[in-house]
Amino acid sequence: MSSSPLRFLGISGSLRKGSLNSAALRAVQGLAPAHVTFEIADISQIPIYNDDVRAAGYPAAVDAFRAQIAAADAVIFATPEYNYSVPGVLKNAIDWASRPPSQPFDGKPVAIMGASPGAIGTARAQYDLRKMMVFLNAFPINKPEIMIGAAATRFNDKLELTDETTRDLLKQMLASLEAWTRKLKG
Repeated sequence: MSSSPLRFLGISGSLRKGSLNSAALRAVQGLAPAHVTFEIADISQIPIYNDDVRAAGYPAAVDAFRAQIAAADAVIFATPEYNYSVPGVLKNAIDWASRPPSQPFDGKPVAIMGASPGAIGTARAQYDLRKMMVFLNAFPINKPEIMIGAAATRFNDKLELTDETTRDLLKQMLASLEAWTRKLKG
């Protein structure tokens, strides 16, 4: 496999300072190979979607987010599960990014993961996010599925990943996403 540089973008579906999903993205950032740059998007300043606002011009935070997605070779989502689905803040960011022109998720390789205090580790939210990827014409990897259940036991009080099994799964996800990205880039 080529080791030419790749750019990955992480997007957390949680805005909490103590977010386990954001902590999982930071763990991925630390595990990324040297030839992969990994940036984490900040979606906290994206306003609630309003097509009247979009018609007048994208807000600066949305422009910046769309540019980050467009510049990335692949995207990694880390999402909590709220009410059996994707958090509103993540759905809102995707809704803004997906508007024309030049929808930046089109043809983009994607990995999806999630961390939760519960046993099933965001499975329902991840499946809803996968449905959105169909509409966006993004291409998620299928394996490994990263559903970090009982997540509070896998990170220390500084939100550093301490669980070796989870670390190994994240490494597998990075390798799979890299291979998928290179295959799609042809």
